[in-house]
Amino acid sequence: MYKDFYKLQRYPFELTPDPSFLFATTKHKKALIALYEGVQRHKGFVVLTGEVGTGKTLLLRCFMQLFKRNHDVEYAYVFHNSLSPTEFLQNVLCDFRLSTTGSKGELLRELTNYLIGRAQKKLTTCLVVDEAHQLSTEILEELRLLTNLETAERKLLQILLVGQPELDEKLDSTELRQLKQRIAFRAQLAPLDLNETKGYIEYRLQHAGVTSDTSNIFPDPTITAIYRHTNGIPRLINAVCENALISACSKQHSSVTPEIIERVSAELRLGVSLESRADSSNSDDEIDYKSAAKIMLELYAALQKPRPIPQFL
Repeated sequence: MYKDFYKLQRYPFELTPDPSFLFATTKHKKALIALYEGVQRHKGFVVLTGEVGTGKTLLLRCFMQLFKRNHDVEYAYVFHNSLSPTEFLQNVLCDFRLSTTGSKGELLRELTNYLIGRAQKKLTTCLVVDEAHQLSTEILEELRLLTNLETAERKLLQILLVGQPELDEKLDSTELRQLKQRIAFRAQLAPLDLNETKGYIEYRLQHAGVTSDTSNIFPDPTITAIYRHTNGIPRLINAVCENALISACSKQHSSVTPEIIERVSAELRLGVSLESRADSSNSDDEIDYKSAAKIMLELYAALQKPRPIPQFL
């Protein structure tokens, strides 16, 4: 509901990874280039790691959008990783629209024939594995064996492993030293710094269609407070900003104050002590219940309006 109050065309701080909201820092650009080069040059393994909430899945979706524009590239996307090796292979075949029935040996032959057929046509095939830090050592070793399929010039299957820093630790293990040696490119996403946090918030507001100066909504002292509580983690920035805008809207405030950020961060339990949360509950920054009641009445009236009948071509 704050969208109308701040004259926005869309909500700027949704938690879902929307590629149109990618704020490309230098780190993101380097990571995207590494992913793209690894696949286009048929290097085999590429690894992307980053802490929780730093935007790995968002970057991955941007990358896969590039694939969709290139009909020479076909990819499978797997993110359910608590699977047996056979179940994992079945998920890959399903994404490639291949048969998933038969023994493991038959599944491997199905995939091998598919990869060889595409390679003969000079087409690229890629396997994208999200949340790869959850993969068992057994499955990671199976993936290494899949990259044995190659010609003198190229790997037949390109594999992108995306996960949290635990993935790097797992790949450093003795059991996976052969796989580690096959990694062609590595990229890492780090949290945003203070200036990047400011740019990130302003970019998302502008992309959402804000008509006023973005610094009026989130002044510099407010952004400093956001950075302090989120440590530059984009997912946490989104959560704090979303809740802060709801709170500011309920009070009919045109700007989000640092005090609102303090209270929202406490409610989200972002490292705030119990004493701080108790103090914040007794602050003067309370909801304007008259404004809240008005908003709820407007919402009720909107829900009662008949919905237009959809037009089909």
